[in-house]
Amino acid sequence: MKTFICEICGDAYLGGEKPHSCPYCGARSAFIKEGKDANPVINQPMEISELSRKNLLETLGLETRANAIYLCMADNADTYEIKTMYKRLALVELEHANIVSRFLKIDLPEHGKESCSTEDVENFQKTIELEEHAQDIYAKFAKEAAEKPLKIFFTALTQAELDHIELIKNYL
Repeated sequence: MKTFICEICGDAYLGGEKPHSCPYCGARSAFIKEGKDANPVINQPMEISELSRKNLLETLGLETRANAIYLCMADNADTYEIKTMYKRLALVELEHANIVSRFLKIDLPEHGKESCSTEDVENFQKTIELEEHAQDIYAKFAKEAAEKPLKIFFTALTQAELDHIELIKNYL
């Protein structure tokens, strides 16, 4: 058994082989290193520009809202599989929000409940809409970031959101 550490969220995964993606934040395997080789972006010191601060705050809002929406979708899911899939997506979005709050050195804000459909297909379509918006905006934020750790973070988020879109398309 080995320790693998995600370079995005900094969390450890214990296992015989490196996972395909981080089970906590969804970062792809390229961002997962053996423990001794890891240097998570969240641990790298940096000064955050005003533009990056603004982008991080917008990200925080998007991720906390997505968490609440996915919890609603989990509650309304028709099957156990879809329920647990949405619960996992909600946890991944919450992890993204946690990473942002750590970059900003602020407490994670609470987010109220969100409404969603009682129909799985409508929720799948809404999920794709949310994830496509997030993917587009995070790609923009990655280009705008002057700070290397934030450029890496937003690149990983862009990829994770793309992976979420592909997951949901399997259900349509």
